[in-house]
Amino acid sequence: MIDAFFLAISPSYLMFMTIGVLLGLVVGTLPGLTATMGTALLVPFTFALPTGEGIAMLGGLYVCAMFSDAIPACLVNTPGTPAAMATGFDGHPMVQQGRGQEAIVAACFSSALGTMFGAACYLLLAWPMISIALQFGPPEFFWLGIFALTIIGSLAGDSILKGLAGGAIGLLISCVGISHAAELNRFTLNIPELRGGVSLVAALIGVFAVPQVLSMILGLRKQEYVAEYKSEKGVVLKTIVKVLSRPIHFLRSASIGSFIGILPGAGSPIAAIVSYNEAVRWSKKKEEFGKGNIHGVTASEIANNSAAPAAMIPLVTLGVPGSSPAAVIAGALMLRGLNPGPELFATDGTLVYSFGWSLFIAGIVVFFIGMLATPILVRIIKIPLRLLAPLIMFLAIIGAYAIRNNIFDVYLMLTIGIFVFLVRRIGFHPGPIGLGFILGPIIEPSLVQALYISDALGVGKIFFSGTINITLISLSVISVSAVAISRIRARKLPKVKD
Repeated sequence: MIDAFFLAISPSYLMFMTIGVLLGLVVGTLPGLTATMGTALLVPFTFALPTGEGIAMLGGLYVCAMFSDAIPACLVNTPGTPAAMATGFDGHPMVQQGRGQEAIVAACFSSALGTMFGAACYLLLAWPMISIALQFGPPEFFWLGIFALTIIGSLAGDSILKGLAGGAIGLLISCVGISHAAELNRFTLNIPELRGGVSLVAALIGVFAVPQVLSMILGLRKQEYVAEYKSEKGVVLKTIVKVLSRPIHFLRSASIGSFIGILPGAGSPIAAIVSYNEAVRWSKKKEEFGKGNIHGVTASEIANNSAAPAAMIPLVTLGVPGSSPAAVIAGALMLRGLNPGPELFATDGTLVYSFGWSLFIAGIVVFFIGMLATPILVRIIKIPLRLLAPLIMFLAIIGAYAIRNNIFDVYLMLTIGIFVFLVRRIGFHPGPIGLGFILGPIIEPSLVQALYISDALGVGKIFFSGTINITLISLSVISVSAVAISRIRARKLPKVKD
């Protein structure tokens, strides 16, 4: 590990890793250009580099893209990637309150802390953590998805029924295509393009970006800009102090992100959602979340960035990628004749550990680059809406099309966007709809696989036994109960005042 550290701080490693970070800043900022796509596009350019430098460059892009996706989520309520959906819940209200620089600084510093925590887990806790992750099977993933769904109570707004209905709509959209159980067409309307399902990125752009653009157009007469830009002295230091003043909040979010990161298939979006949910549940001021609470931003960013390095743990220990970008990096290694897994961990430990150190250092580099870029990036909100709205729509169309090079995804994005815009006007929050769509592809396959297993062992033994299942069920019940109790208290408060 010591040799790997000195290798990671060599000039060549640092240079290519920094180039990757700069590319990741661009990839994450543009809606639709996910970390997976950016990593895949960069792979061919790394073939001319030595293996260590090439992998460090890919890692730098991955890590920075997980931060920079928070920039459009906060500034214009358009998540750059699915992982930033939860960041926008409080990030965009902060911008509307004139706290745009504070929101971006909080996201940047939290991302750096989360990345370093996840990289430390990669370097120190790979084998112990993977032994726990291996205990997760279909029923555990099902209950994990159900637990993540309980955040709907926090996002529902004034009506819990509309929140639940929004989550159900998202789940139904995720069911479009070939079913996981009987391989039948569902909700495809005999349209061949729908058999493969709805593109996750296209749907999320439709849920968040298109309604935002339409709202901008309708609000042109009322306001000229997204929000006022207020430049304050010392905002960077004040924000850093705010983040550091909540060490338990940081440890909880980072631990959630790192653990979920090593679960193959879960990934950063789930980590961010669960972390946000836990931040709300443990907060004494639950009513402030969704209205510009800085800890909502930090909970999401710490978790999704700690999940990024942690997703590499199953790759280097078992050969099983923990996320889509990790799968791309696995492919890059295989193309060089290296097989990720126990063999690589045992025979080329220096490469494995140097990659972990590169991820750790990338977190530091992301912070400094983010701090330098924040004063410039936050001025996006000073672009007049008549120019910003068509620019966001243009990027949204490019992002939706680029994922599968399919113009039908653009039509789907626009259809979903117009639908969400209309239901927003009758009190629906887009958050539960996006949440349901993200969690659907995790909950349904896990449920189907667990039901197949239960045919032999019984439903009770599969779903309601085992420490992990019982823990997740208990957390789900506690989370729902906490939301219900807080809403009952909120209804009684006006009566007490009268």
